[in-house]
Amino acid sequence: MSHFKERTDKICLNCNAALHGTFCHICGQENIEPKESAWHLVTHFFNDITHFDGKFFSSLKLLVTRPGFLSTEYYRGRRTSYLNPIRMYVFTSAIFFLIFFSLYNVTDKKNADAIITDDSSVKVAGKTLREMRLLTPDSLKKFTAKINNGKPISSDGLQIYFDSIDNINGFHFTSSKYKSKQEYDAILQKGIKKHNWLERKLIYKEIEANEKYHNSRSQFLAAFIGVFIHRFPQMLFISLPFFALLLKLLYIRRKQYYYVSHGIFGIHFYVFIFIVLLLLLGFGALKNLTHWQWVIYLQQFLGIAILFYLYKSMRNFYQQGRAKTLLKFLLLSMLSVYLIAFLFIIFFLFSFINF
Repeated sequence: MSHFKERTDKICLNCNAALHGTFCHICGQENIEPKESAWHLVTHFFNDITHFDGKFFSSLKLLVTRPGFLSTEYYRGRRTSYLNPIRMYVFTSAIFFLIFFSLYNVTDKKNADAIITDDSSVKVAGKTLREMRLLTPDSLKKFTAKINNGKPISSDGLQIYFDSIDNINGFHFTSSKYKSKQEYDAILQKGIKKHNWLERKLIYKEIEANEKYHNSRSQFLAAFIGVFIHRFPQMLFISLPFFALLLKLLYIRRKQYYYVSHGIFGIHFYVFIFIVLLLLLGFGALKNLTHWQWVIYLQQFLGIAILFYLYKSMRNFYQQGRAKTLLKFLLLSMLSVYLIAFLFIIFFLFSFINF
């Protein structure tokens, strides 16, 4: 309830219903004077902010410390005291991806080199290009002297050497290596190759990517990985209704739980995952800064905590025995892995085709 002056007239200004209290029983509007000062407007703004923060942090505490509790409260209709699950999901996911994308900008060359995997098909004196880039200055000096008749190659010259090898090979998603669309179209017209729609689409994208990035595999992969990672929020959001569907199938005999109930359970679990991932990002940054190896154990513990939290949430929300809950937990975990892998492949192909 606000601290503004209540109107003496007991007719709702919004829907003209007769009032029998401070709030309209038809539309819910509070019966206060419509004229307010600038100070009232400011205090109303901060009241709304602190009210949201209070609900968020209290709901967050219950979410973390009492697995399945918020989902149970929502299922029983006790909702006013807690932050709406949708708002909680939007807020936590926005914070997570904001921090994630600010820490891991794969368009930067340093981060791109860390993400791009080795190409075992491109080796110089037994070492891949990435292995050569990771050599210490002294080791690199000895290695370049070995491959250059005893004369070390400067860092600038070595970078040119890397780029020349990279440009020669280019990027190839399929086994074919066509230099231009005209060459590929000519082969199709002559009937030498017969490809379906997806194969043609992938090869056209290959040719287009090599032309755009001048046959540089590293430049293309860095740009593509950046686009693909920025689709993660969409992939997680789309996986949520499928996750709820898996729960619906696992608890199909529990008729009292509707699909929405499973969806709310999934939202709360995803919010917990975002919180854990935020902690993992923080510990990762701490490890990079301090080089403390024991931080790895904390990260492993948090990974296990996600699985334990899911089991406890299912046990508390669906109120089944330990054996049944454990069996359904294992099935849900296995099916979720297949689901994420399937969505990963779909989004990967979609990102490549529309890149």
